[in-house]
Amino acid sequence: MPVFLVDAVAEAHAVLEGPEGRHAAAVRRIRPGERVDLTDGAGAVGECVVRETLKDGLVLDVLRRYTVPAPAPRIVVVQALPKGDRGELAVEMMTEVGVDVIVPWAASRSITQWRGDKAAKALGKWRATAREAGKQARRFHRAEVAELATTRDVVRLAEQAALALVLHEAAARPLARVELPGSGDIMMIVGPEGGVAETELAAFTEAGAVPALLGPTVLRTSTAGVAAAAVLQARTGRW
Repeated sequence: MPVFLVDAVAEAHAVLEGPEGRHAAAVRRIRPGERVDLTDGAGAVGECVVRETLKDGLVLDVLRRYTVPAPAPRIVVVQALPKGDRGELAVEMMTEVGVDVIVPWAASRSITQWRGDKAAKALGKWRATAREAGKQARRFHRAEVAELATTRDVVRLAEQAALALVLHEAAARPLARVELPGSGDIMMIVGPEGGVAETELAAFTEAGAVPALLGPTVLRTSTAGVAAAAVLQARTGRW
């Protein structure tokens, strides 16, 4: 069933309007009698049937309303800024596999840098990508895209996480064998095209982060996060 985001899921009847309503009526051409799901992105779900199609929206009957618990443990990925549109690709794939929080990181070796108006525009694209990918993947808990982080910010996040991991090609311990905590956030740091700088790696390990080897091959920064998240999804039982 197609999924649409709303501010709140109604108890019995709802009108889907605004951008979501226009997309449903004009682009998806959803018609009376068809089924759709509504979610507030925080776990509330409404199973609906279309009663009437408007020019820019849908009138819906809510058949059933329920709440989906938030998945645990939370998976947080700190993603160094990739080149070009690979950032949006990384966000799309990580959202699809269930990453809970994506933190854009201005690493010292990142070729791309977000400054001024460019920062707001790029962050908006990442958030829009996560929103659409979440609907496509039928996620009822929206993936959060945080504000742009400095290395100092990432150090603080590593200190707060139950387990912080930094993907590194020289790590001795494979990601598949790292001991996982029983609860709390699991955070992964994904470096840029040029790799995590030695000073950054030292700061992260001092904050408690564990270097981990993803595998024998070298992945792009835009695909490393989704591959690592898939490993964690399976190991934590979320998949």
